[in-house]
Amino acid sequence: MKVRVLTIFLALIATLTVCAQRKQIGEARTYLKSGKNFDKAEKLMTDLLKDSANRENKRIYEIWFQSVQKQYEQANEKFYMKKQQDTAQFFSLVRKLFTISFRLDSLDARPDKKGKVDPELRRDVARDMNGYRTNLFFGGSYLVRKGDFKQAFDYFETYIDCRRQPLFTGYDFSQEPRMAEAAYWATYSGYRMEEPILALRYRDLALGDTAKRSWTLQYVAEAWKSLKDDSMYVATLWQGFNEYPLSPYFFPRLMDSYQNQPEEALKVADQALEADSTSRLFLFAKSVALLQLEKFAESLEYSDRVIKRYPDMAEAYYNAGTAYVNIALRMDPVRHKKQIKKMYQKALPYMEKYRTLAPGGEQKWGPALYRIYFNLNMGKQFDEIDKILKKQKS
Repeated sequence: MKVRVLTIFLALIATLTVCAQRKQIGEARTYLKSGKNFDKAEKLMTDLLKDSANRENKRIYEIWFQSVQKQYEQANEKFYMKKQQDTAQFFSLVRKLFTISFRLDSLDARPDKKGKVDPELRRDVARDMNGYRTNLFFGGSYLVRKGDFKQAFDYFETYIDCRRQPLFTGYDFSQEPRMAEAAYWATYSGYRMEEPILALRYRDLALGDTAKRSWTLQYVAEAWKSLKDDSMYVATLWQGFNEYPLSPYFFPRLMDSYQNQPEEALKVADQALEADSTSRLFLFAKSVALLQLEKFAESLEYSDRVIKRYPDMAEAYYNAGTAYVNIALRMDPVRHKKQIKKMYQKALPYMEKYRTLAPGGEQKWGPALYRIYFNLNMGKQFDEIDKILKKQKS
């Protein structure tokens, strides 16, 4: 008896729920026919969807879609008529339409009892949504300008995601020029959010935007660096350097990655000089690599080439002075006394010029000049440097 009463009670609740559902659907349809209060129609449907029992009801999603579509059309008309309209709200309606349409299509495409799939709404919904896709892109662009990179990423991702959505079966977006640009802005947004996984998600597609390819490679490199994936970081730097050797981004970072591998650094510098044989940066980088490899005479040659073209570059003088000092240190102090003195004499003007150009670099020119003045018996100058070095230690 108790079981029967409970069954009747549950059946009564289910009946009341269905009645309430029908009432709200009816009210929403009335709003849609009235040409106003579309937001109220939407709220009636979203309220129904708060009940998990309603989340598989295709008709609720269909009316929700229609209510938002009507709001979008009203907002779009205001833009067309040059009336005041909240831009962010307009674009949010576009994004919402896509969210709803994807869910609606998944319900519409459910197989029937015989296992047959025959979506009744797909063709019309897909046609409408394809017409709205451009505004997804523009919405993302608008949010990028506003600095809202999180939402911007979502817009561009939705735009890109249309490629795989069953709703757009029969549509080919693969050759769409704006697709690669959308992927670029998604990559950029991920980079600006400092979310490396997001920055990498559409990197391959983004690289298809040739106008922004160099920037994409930079964001991708930074993403790998954030993830501490050194091999992919260096590989991306190489890719960027090979394609854009004159970019101020790739070369210096590639050289930094080989700071303990002067042989590799020299290869990078040589390749860079093939692109621009007069670049101050490339010439100087080669002089540094040669100095690290203890090829002092060759390092001097490149330091002098830098100084000749760019006489204000302080570090080139330091490299040259250091090369002469190292040549002197390699010589036998008994057999090559005169040659050693000559090397220090040649080092002197370079290191003094470096001191003039970089007065704050005592830690570098101090010890070097100390050694030079000592070996050249320049007592007055030696005493001055000695005081400077002692002051640094105290």
